[in-house]
Amino acid sequence: MNPTYSEIQNANSMRGNEVKKTPLVHSPTFSDLTGSEIYLKAEFQQKTGSFKMRGAYYKIKLLSSNEKKHGVVAASAGNHAQGVAFASSLEKIPCTIVMPKNASPSKVSATKGYGANVILEGINYDESSAKAKEIAQETGATMIHAFDDPQIIAAQGVIGLEILEDLPNVDEIYVP
Repeated sequence: MNPTYSEIQNANSMRGNEVKKTPLVHSPTFSDLTGSEIYLKAEFQQKTGSFKMRGAYYKIKLLSSNEKKHGVVAASAGNHAQGVAFASSLEKIPCTIVMPKNASPSKVSATKGYGANVILEGINYDESSAKAKEIAQETGATMIHAFDDPQIIAAQGVIGLEILEDLPNVDEIYVP
């Protein structure tokens, strides 16, 4: 499921104005602690506060008009939920998000704020995901998986392109 450089470039070309190229921010504290120059990628500056919207936006942009008509469904406790809901609102397509019953109220509220129909189901991701798959089968909606999708990963890989563009001589990149 490793995307090719070409797939990542394609995702980059389709990101539009909604997905920002976020800055690298130098961290004096971490640099002093490690004895290396440390930069942090400021993905919190994305509209939804997370890199997760990159993959959701790209995946939804690639859907056919027929797929868009049937809408999308996803399972998530928060960041992916908001990314899918936001991208769906931009494309004006129906969106259902299944979140665990113990999801953060602020994440549930934010997801609803982007226009998603939120269903609280299960106590963990696996249970929410099972419900989302059931909804996809019943309605014909496209399942937008948080991480098990090469197009999602390709769009998130654009972060690497941005890092190399801003810091071409980078020695190492750590992704927590």
